[in-house]
Amino acid sequence: MPYNSYQQRSVEMLFEQIEREIEGRQDELIALLRRLVAFPTVSPPARNTAEAQCFVEAYLQELGFATDSWEVFPGDPNVVGVLKGTDSSNYQSLILNGHMDVAEVGDSSGWTHPPFEGELTEGLIYGRGVADMKGGLAALLFAIRIVRELGIELKGDLQLQSVIGEEAGEAGTLSCLERGYTADFAVVADTSDLHIQGQGGVITGWITVQSNETLHDGMRSRIIHAGGGVSGASAIEKMAKIIGGLQELERHWAVMKSYPGFPPGINTINPAVIEGGRHAAFIADRCRLWITVHFYPNESSESVTREIEEHIAHVAGADPWMRENPPQFHWGGKSMIEDRGEIFPALEIDPKHPGTRLLRETHRAYVKQDAVVGMSRSVTDAGWFGEAGIPAVIYGPGRLQDAHAVDEKLELKQLILYTQIIASFIAGWCNARKGEEG
Repeated sequence: MPYNSYQQRSVEMLFEQIEREIEGRQDELIALLRRLVAFPTVSPPARNTAEAQCFVEAYLQELGFATDSWEVFPGDPNVVGVLKGTDSSNYQSLILNGHMDVAEVGDSSGWTHPPFEGELTEGLIYGRGVADMKGGLAALLFAIRIVRELGIELKGDLQLQSVIGEEAGEAGTLSCLERGYTADFAVVADTSDLHIQGQGGVITGWITVQSNETLHDGMRSRIIHAGGGVSGASAIEKMAKIIGGLQELERHWAVMKSYPGFPPGINTINPAVIEGGRHAAFIADRCRLWITVHFYPNESSESVTREIEEHIAHVAGADPWMRENPPQFHWGGKSMIEDRGEIFPALEIDPKHPGTRLLRETHRAYVKQDAVVGMSRSVTDAGWFGEAGIPAVIYGPGRLQDAHAVDEKLELKQLILYTQIIASFIAGWCNARKGEEG
């Protein structure tokens, strides 16, 4: 956003003050991250974030936020803190969003650093979730503390969302939106290596082939050879035809669809899990295929699932048995744990939006070069904001290759830099008038 020369000097002085304050108090930031890492909020199994979320809620209350906490699933509450601005109706509001759950550790014997201690070694912090995304969450919380303790007035509302369920598709962020929380702009502090990103979308689905009759294995010759006279089929063998059809559609998408920022063919249909058959003495009368579908930001889960269903209907229509026993579809879900399904909406970003432009300018002020604006190769909760009509970006510390990895790590220098940028962005955005062009 444009500043006159006097305003520009004031902004530069504020940025320098924030930079010095965070640099001088980095031990507090490290201690905060280590405290968050010490909570073993792994998902699955999940249902284990209550203590960590109580810590976040108390932290926000100490800083003057009004807080709201509710269970999305038993033992997994969301926490939202709201700091009302001094002139909320005229100035921009901001959501800062991060998820408390982390990926499972599995066998920790391969780790050379304890997964829940946040050990600092040679400029790197190690621990489960430091990159995805307790590093980002700690930075958001500490940035807020610095803004508050420096006495920086915020005219617009500031909101911190510490959500659950991102790792298992349980959409804690969606629950915040359904509860009525909104703002003029949102920053999701998930793993992006300080790139400003949108994302494609993901939806899982189940395809089921079901026979109307159950046949003994001894009847197989009657359903496959001339003159058998029995109209039966193996649901597993019919599912193989459907898998072939999905591969044809996937190749067609790779040839015919594209989106800036993505390599060709990243829109995929993955046959992830297959379940079928009763016993070796039966002809399989039921087969289920669990698929994962990745789609581009200018598509919706509804549009791509409709394409899949229409294509597979043609595949089934060319098979005499499946014409009478068409495959059934079930899409999405609210939890990979509870109902084995998930949706992550896509997110398109507008580089010209005032919030995006201010974030880019703030990034440039600290990094001394333009932020990379592009697309995440992963999915985050950011898509829920876009679907709700809230302009949003993914912008956080940490590299995607370190997320979920053994000896997950985060560069301390980047964590400090990110905290400085976010604190300055809060001060800038929440003091920008509504309707101002960036």
